Amino acid sequence: MGRLRGRNIALTGGTGALGRVVAKRLTDEGAKVHIPAIESEVDKTALGLGEAVSITTGIDLSDEQAVKEFYAKLPPLWASIHIAGGFAFAPISETDAATLRQQFEMNAVSAYLCCKEAAANMKAGKAGGRLVNVSARPALEPRVGANITAYTMAKAGIAALTTALAEELKDERIAVNAVAPSIIDTPANREAMSGADFSTWVTPGAIAELMLSLCDPDAASVSGAVVPIYGWV
Repeated sequence: MGRLRGRNIALTGGTGALGRVVAKRLTDEGAKVHIPAIESEVDKTALGLGEAVSITTGIDLSDEQAVKEFYAKLPPLWASIHIAGGFAFAPISETDAATLRQQFEMNAVSAYLCCKEAAANMKAGKAGGRLVNVSARPALEPRVGANITAYTMAKAGIAALTTALAEELKDERIAVNAVAPSIIDTPANREAMSGADFSTWVTPGAIAELMLSLCDPDAASVSGAVVPIYGWV
């Protein structure tokens, strides 16, 4: 049953539109998925998440102690995927320091803390592992980040974290990679950009397949990559 049979995988952002698709693909491949959710209550059935998914509620991923406690209670991990984040659309003239800090907390800081604690878990198990972050197209092509500079800076931080950490953890056989999507075809994005051509956007399913490939036990030679996945935009 699947290339991830019996393996434990942490998945942040797992209750969101992309995260639910990723969770399903992971469990289809036999993984047991552990989701930290900021919500106080989550209805797994309503979200279409099966029995192989466990959810811990009330977790703020920018809170160092909360992240440490979440990962400390998990069984030995094979992978940790970090989808959770936030977005702010505004030119720099309308973006204050509080918004900038918020973008870093929601995106770069949360990814950093989860990588740190997941790596500690994997090192203890001495079996290697996989860390997968989510950057974004503007991190690789900063000119695309006009009018979303705070978000662009935060996602660029994730790209840098990924490359640096891959080098740091190579002796532990922990591969560290990231995906860098453009606009994702989610209900929220369709509502926000109702006049767009949705057929050009990258689908959650395509991103899920890429993440799955980066978690594959046979993908050990891939580390330090920030992989563009743009659809047809």
